[in-house]
Amino acid sequence: MDAAPLRRDRLAASVARRGFARVTDLARELGVSEVTVRTDLATLEADGRVTRVHGGAMPRGLVAERESSLEQSRTRLTRAKEAIALETASRVRSGESLLLDVGSTALAVANALVARTDLDEVVIVTNGLAIALALESAIPRFTVVVTGGTLRSLQHSLVNPLATTLLDDVRVDLAILGATGIEAAAGVTNVNLPEAEVKRRMVASASRRVLAADSSKVGQVHLGRVASLDELDELITDDAATDAALAPLRTAGLRVTTVTPRRA
Repeated sequence: MDAAPLRRDRLAASVARRGFARVTDLARELGVSEVTVRTDLATLEADGRVTRVHGGAMPRGLVAERESSLEQSRTRLTRAKEAIALETASRVRSGESLLLDVGSTALAVANALVARTDLDEVVIVTNGLAIALALESAIPRFTVVVTGGTLRSLQHSLVNPLATTLLDDVRVDLAILGATGIEAAAGVTNVNLPEAEVKRRMVASASRRVLAADSSKVGQVHLGRVASLDELDELITDDAATDAALAPLRTAGLRVTTVTPRRA
């Protein structure tokens, strides 16, 4: 059997995992020459799987753009995020504890949870100030706990130092996560490193993990690793994500639920 396709699959996976991989490191990892790595990377680039840059390669679709503020992102794909939020909120049961991440989709989830008047005795831990304020009207049905930490103004989020101290000491039933990228090889990633760090700790602190992310995040890879696909229980996204885009995620074993946004 020709070993080249298998080797290239390993190369692509390594590039996706690292975010950026040097030719020298890839050659050492695979036990081949740098010439072989460059040849393989050229093939992978032609296949649309990586992007070659000086000295190495990056995953195809890796975005180096500036992060949007919460106020900017909440105006995009509003109906899709509302539909995702309703479906995600349906995963929560009375008496449960959960971690609720930051971001515009998480904010929509917070509003959907408040609207569920059947929910009672729910404990919600969040590192988002906007999320906590959105949940405030549901007190005392909900107990809202804010992690503490250092404030990031773009997402009104709390990050390290001190943001993960509380997370080390809690174990919750469910983590509802947001992210800016999800891809079969790279898993769940986020454009902002400090928030990615908090998200990783949320994954480790929860029995069940649901990623609520609109279709624009599917196939994207960003700088900060959050989780591999086998660390997630479900992705909830909107039906603008094509079957072809979602197929690699499902093949990897991830349960994917798509929702249809309401029409204008």
